[in-house]
Amino acid sequence: MSLLLHKNVFTHSLLSLLLLCLLLITSNSSIDPYKALNIILNPNGTLTRFNKPPQSPPSPHHSPVSVLSKDLTINPSKPTWARIYLPRHHSHRKLPLIVFFHGGGFIFDSAASTYFHDFCVRVANFTESVVVSVDYRLAPEHRLPAAYDDSVEALHWIKATDDKWLTRHADYSRCYLMGESAGGNIAYNAGLRVAAAEFDDVRPLKIRGLILIQPFFGGSKRTSSELRLEQNKNMTLPLEITDLMWNLSLPVGADRDHVYSNPTAHDCSKVLDRMRVLGWRVAVFGCDGDPLVDREMQLVNLLRGKGVHVVGQFYPGGRHGIFIGDPSMSNKVYDLITTSFH
Repeated sequence: MSLLLHKNVFTHSLLSLLLLCLLLITSNSSIDPYKALNIILNPNGTLTRFNKPPQSPPSPHHSPVSVLSKDLTINPSKPTWARIYLPRHHSHRKLPLIVFFHGGGFIFDSAASTYFHDFCVRVANFTESVVVSVDYRLAPEHRLPAAYDDSVEALHWIKATDDKWLTRHADYSRCYLMGESAGGNIAYNAGLRVAAAEFDDVRPLKIRGLILIQPFFGGSKRTSSELRLEQNKNMTLPLEITDLMWNLSLPVGADRDHVYSNPTAHDCSKVLDRMRVLGWRVAVFGCDGDPLVDREMQLVNLLRGKGVHVVGQFYPGGRHGIFIGDPSMSNKVYDLITTSFH
């Protein structure tokens, strides 16, 4: 895929909505996050979203592509579903399984969003993995922990489905949970739930680790990186936007130090000890130009302090979303998966 196409996808992604915020920022005023994201909160608690990011259909067998993909229903009553990606040309051995959760601040996007579809295609192709991208319910219509419930339900669906792409080609003993931004938060919390279970109830799936790309976390007290970048007019994730996303996604009445938002404000020693005993490996990607970078570093320090095998991959400059939107930075994710996780 050409760099130009990557840029076009990036232009129409959720980050393009966030970039609209920059047009509203002045040195003496804050932005209206509803106006910046072009959304309206309705009296019944639902959200009207006026901007719909581009969608991509799956690519079935007859498509001349390097990676095949198809959509399958997980739970028709919700409804939730998944898009499965399978490299067309691969060896006869079974491939590692990556379960992916898309970003969007818990309130935007889907597994069909072109921005994330193209990324999953590249992940499957460059790392020779089977990828299952989960479409979970969005807030505020379905506030947290709905997305976490859907993520764990997706794991149970994967282990039980008789879909041939999974049963024939995916190595269930090498399963990794991966997510970007809000999806990184979901992957982390799904991992906590799996690790906390008294019985290994997702077998034959064996979770080997977590790949968290600029995971979306917060807290009541501003961090140094949030304060440092607050006045940066090129910041793609203004604090007014993160505040709104948390207000729309956390349980009603919860503050920003809720365990869903701020894992460092709570004692989760027991489950992290379990993660250590299970031998999980965790990778956290971040960059200096992202206001969330301090929270991501805090997470790395929390895990490291509990003895969990964790690698922090932090880079100078950049912005929130760069590991999906910039092919050169995406390569850093692929490289880590192929060299350290497979």
